[in-house]
Amino acid sequence: MNHELLHRKIVDNCEQVQSWFKAKSTGLAFPFYSSFDLRDAGFKLGPVDANIFPAGFNNICRVDRDNSMEVAKEFLDSHYSTDTRKILLLTEEHTGNPYYWDNVLALQTILQGAGREVRLAVPKPLEAPLQLTSASGTAVTVASAIRNGGGVDIDGFRPDLIISNNDFSLQYEEWAKDLETPMNPPRELGWYRRRKDRFFKVYNEFAGEFADLLKLDPWTLQVETEVFSGFEVDDENSRDQLAAAAQKIYDRVKAKYAAHGISREPFLFVKNNAGTYGLGVIQVRHPDEIKAWNYKARKKMKAAKGGREITEVIIQEGIPTTTLAEGGKTAEPVIYMIGCQLSGGFLRAHGEKADDDSLNSPGAVFQRLCVADLNVKMEGCPMENSYGWVAKLAFLSVAREAKELGVEFKNYRAAGPCS
Repeated sequence: MNHELLHRKIVDNCEQVQSWFKAKSTGLAFPFYSSFDLRDAGFKLGPVDANIFPAGFNNICRVDRDNSMEVAKEFLDSHYSTDTRKILLLTEEHTGNPYYWDNVLALQTILQGAGREVRLAVPKPLEAPLQLTSASGTAVTVASAIRNGGGVDIDGFRPDLIISNNDFSLQYEEWAKDLETPMNPPRELGWYRRRKDRFFKVYNEFAGEFADLLKLDPWTLQVETEVFSGFEVDDENSRDQLAAAAQKIYDRVKAKYAAHGISREPFLFVKNNAGTYGLGVIQVRHPDEIKAWNYKARKKMKAAKGGREITEVIIQEGIPTTTLAEGGKTAEPVIYMIGCQLSGGFLRAHGEKADDDSLNSPGAVFQRLCVADLNVKMEGCPMENSYGWVAKLAFLSVAREAKELGVEFKNYRAAGPCS
């Protein structure tokens, strides 16, 4: 299966695909935004990471960023009261990455373009507002989101809605206690609570249904993922048990490769089940490697955002990439969404990585991949391209994941299914 075949199948079954997506999205609440790292192996296409509090909006192309203003306006007008005019963009605390602040500025511009007044703040007390400089050289002022009764106050600015770009790896329980101001995405979808294995379980179910609808082999869209609990990287017995679990997945993937006439050897990734920023991720070319992890490898599997200990991991089949960026760099598409609409993307590219490596690592560069450039059929089946639809499947999975977790989208108005 290649993405051209998937594209053709979607075009040929456009009405059924749209009806299925509408039916599956009915009754779900939608996060304001999300992003998905995709891998296209030629024989398989799927997401390898799903972000509900995405950074990187500074990397999407100018056309998509401009179009995102209208998409954001539509989302806010549809799902929140017309009185929702003041927005607090809640940011991460870290200030050492100037590119992150370009992302924040891009988001602020999108929200302002949607007709909203926007302030930037962090969920903690500050002696004085942070005065920062983004990678593009733009000054950024970030205040403290001070709790005031059931709401938040930033020097007299009381937001109607909080849009969080803080992924809540830390719980901020005291700050959030009895907060009445609605937040989207909700704090309860943060990494202090969310787990990757749940997302991939839901995604694989949807991908299976989608593939059946198109009469494709579900394996070509699914990503084999298994959770391993009670992980202690410095305990030899724990590593042996992890290696044994990895061997079972490796053998299943190898059998699938043989059945599909794929001659290359499979590979795996072990990932922190509650991880972000590419931390706590290690490639496994063969399960026996896990038993022999040296100090450097073990240290890598201790690195979690906020200094948290990694006690649960997922074992996941690796998907090689056939995508190449400018200059022949190894690449992968990253697709951004606002609500259930495609809003942008880019290619994450790395000139020193092979087709089976993680590209979310130092040295990565970002090259143009506009949603506006994606292949669409002019006769009336919008965004049926393969990358866009896999991203929409992943978005649907995030929304279902939120429902299964019982997450409340406060003051959110349902506005009908996605299309």
